[in-house]
Amino acid sequence: MSKPATLVDKIWDSHIIADLGDNTYLLHIDRNFQHELAGSTALTGIDKAGRQIRNKELTFAVMDHVLNTHPGRSDETPVPGGINFIRELRQRTRAHGIRLFDIDDPLQGISHVIAPELGIALPGCTYVCGDSHTCTIGGIGVLAWGIGSTDVEHVFATQTLIQTKPKNMRVIFKGELRQEVFAKDMILYLISQVGAAGGIDHAVEFAGPAINNLHIDGRLTICNMAVEFSTRTGIIGPDETTIEYFRGRPFAPKGEIWDKAIEYWRTLQSDPEAQFDKEVVIDCADIKPQVTWGTSPEHSVAVDGCIPDPANAIDIHSRLTMERAISYIGLKPDTPLEDVKIDAVFIGSCTNARLSDLREAARILNGRKIAPGIRAVCSPGSYDTKRRAESEGIDKIFIEAGFEWRESGCSMCMSGGAGGEGFSPGQHVLSTTNRNFEDRQGRGVRSHLASPVTAAATAITGHITDPRKIGV
Repeated sequence: MSKPATLVDKIWDSHIIADLGDNTYLLHIDRNFQHELAGSTALTGIDKAGRQIRNKELTFAVMDHVLNTHPGRSDETPVPGGINFIRELRQRTRAHGIRLFDIDDPLQGISHVIAPELGIALPGCTYVCGDSHTCTIGGIGVLAWGIGSTDVEHVFATQTLIQTKPKNMRVIFKGELRQEVFAKDMILYLISQVGAAGGIDHAVEFAGPAINNLHIDGRLTICNMAVEFSTRTGIIGPDETTIEYFRGRPFAPKGEIWDKAIEYWRTLQSDPEAQFDKEVVIDCADIKPQVTWGTSPEHSVAVDGCIPDPANAIDIHSRLTMERAISYIGLKPDTPLEDVKIDAVFIGSCTNARLSDLREAARILNGRKIAPGIRAVCSPGSYDTKRRAESEGIDKIFIEAGFEWRESGCSMCMSGGAGGEGFSPGQHVLSTTNRNFEDRQGRGVRSHLASPVTAAATAITGHITDPRKIGV
């Protein structure tokens, strides 16, 4: 009998081409999906070396990082050098016959949003992209991780990659979620409790009743921030919800191949006796809506909580880190989060810009106006998400509330993708993105991470707001 295996083990072992020793392997890569930054750089290297693309049918590219997300956009972008990346990727993908989702393509969107949405990434696959949040795709049962430009070039040329196998970790979310608590709150709470380095050297499988009850959008959000937990990747075993999600997707299997695919997908679960190197159990009854107060996703507390006092830190390193974060963010210890005034709200990114995210935010915004002086921006995660939201009237709810309704793209997740209209130094921004690092959304910008519902509630009041206190 074969040894009980984790989900990560099953996918990893089925993709080994060669065991190179010392826990290092040559793996086959099923899907290579690149954006205009990493993709254009790697293709330039391929061309200079006179190499060809090994498997064009497994290779995709998209424009998402440096695009201007204003309506009526073109190649022109205020991002320094951005237009060169856009045109370079377009020229080189055309020359190599690679499928590109260009700016005006009706299937365009953020890479981590459209790969599942189109059925390009499928359960049991290995998947890479030149972006750290590639782990998002683990939400549909894919072994996915981000790679650098040199590795991207290697995958272009060989459809393989040399990797060291990570340890196995499992995070179990038990119980049921409270009112107005979502996937974003779950992952922020986990990181706050275990630490931003809690998953280092591991691949983490998210499991438990609360995970099983999440729709696919929520599972993608959980896995999106696995990298903020310092894991190599995050993954959730596919189930019937996953299978139904892929039914009829443009690039998903059809006919007999579909039947064979779902037969295989149903085997992609960790065996009951499988051993994990590390395990964490989270009781969902303890999770309230979360908001970050500092400069790391681990700097997260319940929305009805206070800024912690560094004097209470567990060690000198933690105290110094907290002191620097509080200095940067411009807040004082013991300040209630709900007393923090906000200058801007951003709903978007590969973390929280899918249709269910927009629906939940619209539920809060419907019939209301954002607070005076607040700048509020929404950038859907894909053209398809944007079209479907507009067919439901969600765009009108956002616009009537006072939001800017943008095109799809990475947008204001980072200062380089802000379309030339980033936030100003010293501003406090409530954001549905994944990183609240120093200068992430612009030099001196103070970012607070939260769910779309908390972001919508905050836009209405002008200060960080507990969404449970906003009647719907």
